[in-house]
Amino acid sequence: MRQEKPPLIVIVDDELKLAKLMAQCLNETGIKTRIFENSQDAIDFLSAHFVNLILLDVNLPHISGFSLLRQLRDKNIKVPVIFVTGNSLDENKVKGLNMGGDDYITKPFSYPELAARVRAVLRRTETKGDLAIAGNISLSDAPFTFCGAEVKPQRLEITMPGESPKKVGRKEIGIMAHFSVNEGEIISRKALIHAVWGMHANVQSRSLDQYVVKVREFCRMSKTGVNALRTIHGIGYVFDPDGKFSNPKSS
Repeated sequence: MRQEKPPLIVIVDDELKLAKLMAQCLNETGIKTRIFENSQDAIDFLSAHFVNLILLDVNLPHISGFSLLRQLRDKNIKVPVIFVTGNSLDENKVKGLNMGGDDYITKPFSYPELAARVRAVLRRTETKGDLAIAGNISLSDAPFTFCGAEVKPQRLEITMPGESPKKVGRKEIGIMAHFSVNEGEIISRKALIHAVWGMHANVQSRSLDQYVVKVREFCRMSKTGVNALRTIHGIGYVFDPDGKFSNPKSS
């Protein structure tokens, strides 16, 4: 029987003694940890590795934990975050949560409390992940329109006007969703892969092309036609159902 891989948590804190104590506490509960004392080392690691959660000190030496989280989100690194700080002001807690933090723990704290909060966030993340269709859409998302058709993520269906619903794959729905919210904009192949498969996905160009061909088929079946989704050679794609985008290198 294959054992479940233990979660990996990154601790970003310039107080090395405290960071090691947090790591020891979590290690004893079966959680793996990595410690970083500065933001750049943390960003470099997170850009290249999948982790389950970040324990992020607000008061880092060069940039704040808030700024670090903003940089991660700009890079489309969507890792759950628990802020750790000695500042108990409510406005800082609210700021951290509004920025996308998942929880907030104030120093001094007990290590059983830390472990409990970490486990709670991991459980919430796992539950949310169960609903995921692709990296950018889940079963709980509302229906949306693509090429005049109604796409229902919760049923994995697409319905053309006047026709019966048809089943559609998860990745195709993710691609449709990404194009529908970026209509008229050039989307690079890399950006599309990151949005639908995730930041660290290893997706070959041939695989992406196969999914785009399937999505184009839905365009062909609709009133917008196959030209609604065009290739921008050397770059990526543009979803242009109204024919407003003009580029001589598109097809």
